[in-house]
Amino acid sequence: MREAGIQAIQKRKFKVTTVSRHNLLVAENISNREFTANIPNKSWLTYITYINTEEGWLYLAIWTSPTAVLAGD
Repeated sequence: MREAGIQAIQKRKFKVTTVSRHNLLVAENISNREFTANIPNKSWLTYITYINTEEGWLYLAIWTSPTAVLAGD
């Protein structure tokens, strides 16, 4: 590895950053984990991730309608 100029990436220890024990208002779960939709714009699917690049972190956000996923759009 030294000859090739590569090295392992050290995995950092997991750190909890979410504080769940609070008295703040929490939004109501109106979807009730019902992810099917038979009419457009009734609900939306979202996904957020990040990608490590040579220039820094790239954040990727995707959103779509469940009806578009079912239709193959």
